[in-house]
Amino acid sequence: MSRQRPLSPHLQIYKPQITSVLSILHRGTGIVLSIGSIILVLWIVTLTLGESTYLMYSNIINNWFGKLIIFGFTFALFYHLSNGIRHLFWDAGYGYDLNHAYISGISVIISSLLLTSMTWLIVYIRVL
Repeated sequence: MSRQRPLSPHLQIYKPQITSVLSILHRGTGIVLSIGSIILVLWIVTLTLGESTYLMYSNIINNWFGKLIIFGFTFALFYHLSNGIRHLFWDAGYGYDLNHAYISGISVIISSLLLTSMTWLIVYIRVL
């Protein structure tokens, strides 16, 4: 006879909180950075294969979808960096209380958006 054991609460039961959402986003941006690193390596490889191969790769990357991928990679890079700095403070024993966790979480979001926007603004100013 098998005994019915209670199931653990699923993610759909919990109300999303900024700390849990940022934790999931940190893991997701780590995956995006891994995939983006492959794209960067392919870019370097196309440079070594000659002008025609590089131009083909450049045409793929320079369409709207390629730019969207690079924009997402840029955001992931700055988010992962900002949240990594937040984790360094936690490793040092600072910012554990709930109020500081919320403030640092909002700071991570704002700094990521600001750094991404500034980077792309500089890119577009230099291109124009």
